[in-house]
Amino acid sequence: MPPGKTLIVVGAALVVLGVLVTLGGKLPFRLGRLPGDIAIEGKRGSFYFPIVTCLLLSLALTLIGALFRRR
Repeated sequence: MPPGKTLIVVGAALVVLGVLVTLGGKLPFRLGRLPGDIAIEGKRGSFYFPIVTCLLLSLALTLIGALFRRR
């Protein structure tokens, strides 16, 4: 892919990501707080690992990457 098209795709992805972050609280789901994410709170601190969120993002990025590879 030529550098110009690559920059356009990366820029568009950043715009979409910015919109998702800005409107994140108004979405019907909250990335990072999905059922299945591990959250442990104790007296001295807390531990949080968004495993389901990581899996969903990995799947979405894999599908997007596969779409770009086929063209």
